[in-house]
Amino acid sequence: MPELAFSRRAALRGLGAAGLFAALTGCGVPAAYVPEDRRGGPDRSDRDKSVVFSNWPLYIDTDDKDEERRPTLDAFTEKTGIQVRYTEEINDNDEFFGKVSPALMNHQETGHDLVVVSDWMAARFVHLGWAQKMDRSAQPNVAAHLDPQLRSPAFDEGRLHTVPWQSGITGIAYNRKALGREIKSVQDLWHPDLAGKVTLFSGLDESFALLMQGNGVDVTRWTESDFHRMCDQVESMVKKKHIRRFTGNDYTSDLSKGDVLACQAYSGDAIQLQADNPDIEFVVPEEGAELWAESLLVPNLARHKVNAEALVDYYYAPEVAAELAAAVNYVCPVPAAREVLAGSDDKETAQLAENPLIFPDGEMRKRLVVARDISSAERRSFAQRWNALVGL
Repeated sequence: MPELAFSRRAALRGLGAAGLFAALTGCGVPAAYVPEDRRGGPDRSDRDKSVVFSNWPLYIDTDDKDEERRPTLDAFTEKTGIQVRYTEEINDNDEFFGKVSPALMNHQETGHDLVVVSDWMAARFVHLGWAQKMDRSAQPNVAAHLDPQLRSPAFDEGRLHTVPWQSGITGIAYNRKALGREIKSVQDLWHPDLAGKVTLFSGLDESFALLMQGNGVDVTRWTESDFHRMCDQVESMVKKKHIRRFTGNDYTSDLSKGDVLACQAYSGDAIQLQADNPDIEFVVPEEGAELWAESLLVPNLARHKVNAEALVDYYYAPEVAAELAAAVNYVCPVPAAREVLAGSDDKETAQLAENPLIFPDGEMRKRLVVARDISSAERRSFAQRWNALVGL
């Protein structure tokens, strides 16, 4: 997997968009909130067979001989007649939020029919009423094949407004050979033999859940005191110089070069790291790990909502989901795709069906949870404290 693919979840964010979000929300009721009955608009899908789909870079299958071609999108167009204008313009969640929020605040269309953002950002769209409810009666594949563990996050109960594009696990990656022992627990990161050889994610939303789980916290219902206890622990480790630094996507380089021996990591990256160095291991800790998703949503006033819904449902057909999973190597939100890959004539492709970082087995799933999001009321003060730690 190309290195740029690692940047989707690990970019350091300041308070820019967090501040904007806080300004939009007052007394628990978003000032720019759009009621459900005002989110739609004249849909042009019948007379304009097109859809504008915006995604992150390197987050879809491409043709080996022509990287400009995307086989699954081409097949969708051939099947439905709907032309897809696909853009790779989402490089950072907050940056994209800042780009489209002026239009959405003013009840104007964004020019996007379908976008992919991390679930903590999707929560902002949903809470502000900036994401349209999808017509599940027109999406039989979603209804039949969506991973049960991802069906009802707290921010969008029943997944009425969002659908996972891909999923993943925040866990621990480490060099077993260089360390000379196993890592089984988050608490193992604080062992003296790792002093100066540990990195954590710089982004608050990417970091907090795993660290809280290491303290035995149920992250589906964590509290403010849980958050500050975790920060106190991290602050102590920073001052002791136990934590080498906080990283974005460059954690993969640190681990590969041996500058660090253990780090917070994403399951999708681990597959590539292991391909390059078999001594790298990825661990879902004994205390548990966060199962996250990056999800599709249809912004308010999208011109081609029906076409967008058709594209979403297309990717939930197991054979299409399998093709996508084989290309991007993240946790597939369509468990039925596993059987498709297992039946492949290509040995390497068939082996992907047995990879628990793409299709977690039952034992691993027992330790995976979807964390409660940071609320708008909490975000400003929590981000200030966390960013202060990152800057120490």
